[in-house]
Amino acid sequence: MSADDRHTLGKLAGQRVSIAYGEHRIVEDLDLVVPERRFTALIGPNGSGKSTILRTFAGLMSPASGTILLDGRSIDTLSTKDLAKRVGVLLQGPVAPEGLTVRDLVRQGRYPHRSLFARWSDEDQAACDEALMLTGTTTLADTPLDSLSGGQRQRAWIAMTLAQRGEVLLLDEPTTYLDLAHQIELMNLITVLVRDHGKTVVAVLHDINQAARYAEHIVILNNGRITAAGRPEDVISAEAIASVFGVRSVIIRDPVADTPLCIPL
Repeated sequence: MSADDRHTLGKLAGQRVSIAYGEHRIVEDLDLVVPERRFTALIGPNGSGKSTILRTFAGLMSPASGTILLDGRSIDTLSTKDLAKRVGVLLQGPVAPEGLTVRDLVRQGRYPHRSLFARWSDEDQAACDEALMLTGTTTLADTPLDSLSGGQRQRAWIAMTLAQRGEVLLLDEPTTYLDLAHQIELMNLITVLVRDHGKTVVAVLHDINQAARYAEHIVILNNGRITAAGRPEDVISAEAIASVFGVRSVIIRDPVADTPLCIPL
């Protein structure tokens, strides 16, 4: 595959992907391209396949048919450890053992890079220190996870995925259960990771306006199919919101971010 072909495919891509639970097809014949070094948001009503697609792109589920590609190469050709070195994933409601500190959790992100009896290296330490710094959790390193607020805990889990030092970060509803201040904090962190550190981020989001303000690429899903994909201003419309969510709305410009702002009627 040529460099031009890989660029066309994007960083992460699905080609003719179908996903099923038993006999029940959730996603049918999906073609999805994730732009490199961009923030992509997956939005759509409940049951549209957003989380299922994310899990499949992370290699946690196998498609019934089709191929998931990373830099033009099928992820089936990568070992679990090799894939984890390149793709970090944070699912909904992660659970850690009682008493585990933030530092202990973040150190687990180095698992893909370590053999069974390998000594803790300077590179491992540097990766963890950087992950703590980027997420603003350095001062919380020795704090038990179960004593943190929801926003602090979410940042600690993201620090663990960053310690993997992968190019891709997949987040399943990362702002759910967070108050408004912590939601903004988390979305700003994603912006920094993409803009300043070259990460490719894909997140499942429920808030349309949040997706429009922060994401550079939006994929609207309905019944396991893509109804629109592109820049927020190209895909967020009253017609799309009515068709996919069954809600009448007016779309105006966000006076702060100059992005589409959906006002339900």
